[in-house]
Amino acid sequence: MLLHQAVEHEKNGTAPDPAMGHNPERAALLRFIAESMAENSGRWTGIAASIRGVAEETTTGVRALRRLADSGELMFPGINVNDMVTKSKLDNIYGCQHSLIDGLNRATDRMISGKVGVVVGYGDVGKGCARALSGLGARVVVVEVDPICALQAALDGYQVTTLEEVAPIGDIFITAAANCEVVRPEHMERMKHLTILGNMGHSDVEVDVAALAAVPGIRRRELKPLVDEWIWPNGRSLLVLSHGRDLNFGNATGHPAFVMSASFTNQALALLELAKGSHPIGVHTLPREVDEQVARFHLDALGVTLSRLTPRQAEYAGVPVDGPYKREDYRY
Repeated sequence: MLLHQAVEHEKNGTAPDPAMGHNPERAALLRFIAESMAENSGRWTGIAASIRGVAEETTTGVRALRRLADSGELMFPGINVNDMVTKSKLDNIYGCQHSLIDGLNRATDRMISGKVGVVVGYGDVGKGCARALSGLGARVVVVEVDPICALQAALDGYQVTTLEEVAPIGDIFITAAANCEVVRPEHMERMKHLTILGNMGHSDVEVDVAALAAVPGIRRRELKPLVDEWIWPNGRSLLVLSHGRDLNFGNATGHPAFVMSASFTNQALALLELAKGSHPIGVHTLPREVDEQVARFHLDALGVTLSRLTPRQAEYAGVPVDGPYKREDYRY
């Protein structure tokens, strides 16, 4: 999105206004683009023209690509790696299930068992986070706007309610909503003393730290790197992890290598596809055969032995003996 904005500014002979940044980091990036354009007025146009395509593996990034494609402003083809089954159903669920707890333990080492853990967003990331907290004995409450995800959470045994309702009783709040300004000061002001607040979702905008810093009389005390205590004038405080950015990267080391291997295999195969130069401008996905092949690559490490269809079974199911075994529109 920012590359697109930079190219548009170059075409129009204007520079981006850092004041239009929604947070300090975005303002700094817009400032960098403006300064680079002052040095070389055609820099970003040249970069865009040299790009043969992009492979994107985040929910928010794919959303941005689709928005540009729908408006006719996308400048090169993109492959949606995020919705590959061997990415979203592995990295997002099992990776977050592991790295959330790693981050919480390194940041606070607070007992999770017996606490109320609030997961805001019950997509694949939220599902992994909820499983992790529940597995360590927390009572998990889910906050959702999507009725399908809310129904899934309820059938998985979690209480589902609003953030306004659960704010005063939660001990650990984790955002996984892929949206902005999800937890705002009006929620934080109602949370218990020393509540833990962390983000596993999009960048640094789900927990509105910028708005928190603007609360009159509030002050920040760094307890240790990437663990901040935000203290209200009355002495009540919250622990905010990784300045509201992804805590599994800031307070831990990210997902384990094994689960990321599946994601990065998809990325590599997507880039090889783009290198062929056969994709028109738009947002594309890789075929189901690729998903199955990525899964096969990782089975030996887990000691998995696959069964095999007989020709009669394959004919009955209407699939090839060697796959793919599911239609492109099948939802795992």
